[in-house]
Amino acid sequence: MAPLLSSWVQERHFPDLHIPISIDRSFPILPAGAIKAQDGDTLYLSNLDDIIGARVFTPTIYFYNATKSSFDDIVAILRDALARVLVPYYPFSGRLRGTRNGKLEVFFGPNQGALMVQAHTELSLDYLGDLNVPNPAWSNLVYKFPDEGDYKVIDMPLLIAQVTRFSCGGFSIGLRICHCICDGLGAMQFLGAWASTAKTGSLVIDPKPCWDREIFAPRDPPMVKYPHAEFMKIDDGSNLTISLWEVKPLQKCYWLSREFQAHLKNVARPTDSLGCTTFDAMAAHVWRSWVKALNVKPLDFGLRLTFSVNARSKLKNPPLKEGFYGNVVCIACANSTVSDLVNGSLQDVTRLVREARLGVSEEYLRSTIDYVEVDRPSKLEFGGKLTITQWTRFSMYESSDFGWGQAIYVGPIDLTPTPQVCVLLPEGVDNSNGAMVVCICLPEAAAHRFKQLLCLMDT
Repeated sequence: MAPLLSSWVQERHFPDLHIPISIDRSFPILPAGAIKAQDGDTLYLSNLDDIIGARVFTPTIYFYNATKSSFDDIVAILRDALARVLVPYYPFSGRLRGTRNGKLEVFFGPNQGALMVQAHTELSLDYLGDLNVPNPAWSNLVYKFPDEGDYKVIDMPLLIAQVTRFSCGGFSIGLRICHCICDGLGAMQFLGAWASTAKTGSLVIDPKPCWDREIFAPRDPPMVKYPHAEFMKIDDGSNLTISLWEVKPLQKCYWLSREFQAHLKNVARPTDSLGCTTFDAMAAHVWRSWVKALNVKPLDFGLRLTFSVNARSKLKNPPLKEGFYGNVVCIACANSTVSDLVNGSLQDVTRLVREARLGVSEEYLRSTIDYVEVDRPSKLEFGGKLTITQWTRFSMYESSDFGWGQAIYVGPIDLTPTPQVCVLLPEGVDNSNGAMVVCICLPEAAAHRFKQLLCLMDT
């Protein structure tokens, strides 16, 4: 058993806050010029775009220190740059609607566009404390409609930006982007174009955006060649889901040094010749520690770990065009009983994660598309599942300079509405040296145990 690695693992606390805000105005942002769509036109979404897990808005927050620019100028620069970028990225100005068999498409009509909201608070940024980990208290800084239901994407603006001024002159940009339009890498491409356009005052798009969702059309007839356990409904006969959803779990954040990650990778590496990635080791360790901390019963219950795999490099027939910003992620799924997970070695669990990751091929992606065509899942399944989302490879900070320097913090806000999701984040500070932040939800009774398990690499 490894020694307690307390200097390599630190829990990052965030204050319990209330942030009252006042909304000053909201207004649509229409493309600044002619676009390749007229009222009544539609755009095809692939089954990777409108799969049930993509029918969500991804909220993110950007914080900035005070600048020499006035707040009105900041809002005007963001507004004008977004209007310019919406010409080549015109699908963001449309809306989603349902078609046959529950499938979605983008359609264009009058008075659509993105939505911008201008707001202010009497608080200063200092009141928020250290801006280094997500805090659910920031939710007011990201706009939601008063009557908006959970997971609503139909007839919604596909990009919503709330710009909030703090009393110190600092400000935040709270974004909600519909996942149906882009995956994480696609969002970084779009946001990079918006930021560069704002910074330079003229349209900057590199690479040129490519829609081309038809390349992911299902085969005729569909050919489902894998079981796709990631989508299967599992009646949760364990105490896992109950323990997370009946008592409101707490969002916990843990800073992990680069040394910790390297040591974990070495300890978790399977003994065969294939090795493992840092993600393989981290996902295995977090999954195992989470299940142990929750004391999941019964021991013969089947568990799933799901995570997204970027399949761009897998595509050869045809290869993906540069500038494609749609969803090109596959959901990988590792399976284990509770007993095998908590009593097996960390190396064994890492091997399961690695096999799931390497199992995502071009054929697996095509099979996923066809599976959704044949049996379109209508709701998210949580039975026995932990989902780990990796944000460490996104250029979040690099694409956050709209002309006022990089953001102090970029990232998610509140994981507690979906407590079976864990997010791996890059540490945003300039001297982070490859550190990572693990954000996960746990009942209070399990949180201390999880931290102990995270520190102790029990092989």
